[in-house]
Amino acid sequence: MLANKTLAIVLCVLISGCSAFEKYTKPAPKVVAMPPPEVTQAWLDVYEPKVREAIKGTHFEFERRENLLVVTAPVQGSFNPDRPHMMLPTTLGPLSRMAKLLESDESIGVLILGHADSSGEVNANRELSQQRARAFTSIFRLSGLKQNRLMVKGLGSDMPRAANDSQQGRALNRRVEILLTSKPTLNALIAKYSQPAPAPATVVAAAKPADGKGTKTVAKIDKPASSQ
Repeated sequence: MLANKTLAIVLCVLISGCSAFEKYTKPAPKVVAMPPPEVTQAWLDVYEPKVREAIKGTHFEFERRENLLVVTAPVQGSFNPDRPHMMLPTTLGPLSRMAKLLESDESIGVLILGHADSSGEVNANRELSQQRARAFTSIFRLSGLKQNRLMVKGLGSDMPRAANDSQQGRALNRRVEILLTSKPTLNALIAKYSQPAPAPATVVAAAKPADGKGTKTVAKIDKPASSQ
């Protein structure tokens, strides 16, 4: 009789998944409140000119949002078109200068996000965006930033900043973003990007900088081999 009961439980789990086991499923990530912008304003005021100077003369873009600084590196000019996850040597300079700025300030957190356009297979896009973000992360780690201050996430095509129906729009969507902010804000951002991604058609990322400064348009388009 005991053997029969055990067999019934096993079959229930394997075939249909009994409701008795649903309580052991992984809980959804917690939502962490974003600190008010004024908490980080003093830090932003100090570091904004320093970050701008670190990327001066490069193809990187800069914007200041409510409580963080964002540096965007378009894939075009940052990665080898024949080896889509390999950085070009010209990318190392600005990344190293930014890392040097941050290494001694333990109050700063860095979140690096990889993005792709919507061409190609969804999982392949996500993996490629993760590889590109990790490539940037490696430069910051070499400068001494520890894991508790440095997070990385590949978002694939989940957060486009332009429509994917043109070459120019897809080129804008292929990018790596470096988000610099305080640790409490970083924790809130990590929680946000750990949530399940909504359908790509409903996700639109803000593209226009708050101050209109530091943005550039990339005219040259990637080769098809690196179009994601």
